Amino acid sequence: MEKNIKILLIEDNPGDAYLIEEHLGEFANFSYEFKNVGTLNEVLSILKEQPYDVILLDLGLPDSDGVNTYLSVHNKNPLVPIIILTGLNDGKIESHALKEGAQDFLVKGKTEGRLLQSIIQCSIERKKRVAFYYLRL
Repeated sequence: MEKNIKILLIEDNPGDAYLIEEHLGEFANFSYEFKNVGTLNEVLSILKEQPYDVILLDLGLPDSDGVNTYLSVHNKNPLVPIIILTGLNDGKIESHALKEGAQDFLVKGKTEGRLLQSIIQCSIERKKRVAFYYLRL
């Protein structure tokens, strides 16, 4: 039996969080556990206590904004794949986040459920391969 994928959504807008959870519920072809938090401080505290397989991250939070939001989460959890899921449709921010190690950059409202489930699975596998490679060095 396949293990549940632990998904942490960092999203302060309840409507957006609901839509993402609905997309996963409808299209995910894997079993998962889902948790949503709304602030950077909350996520940093939670990640100290429990590991997650993948993080879906909104860049605009009440206590953090922009690429610094990504960097704060990534620097504390460099082995966890982070998929940015944001309302910001900014190529400069996208490019910077991807160069810093984000697995993908998706714009809210332009992402459907099948794509989201595929990106989650691919991000986890890609991060595992990278970790395996570095462990062999």
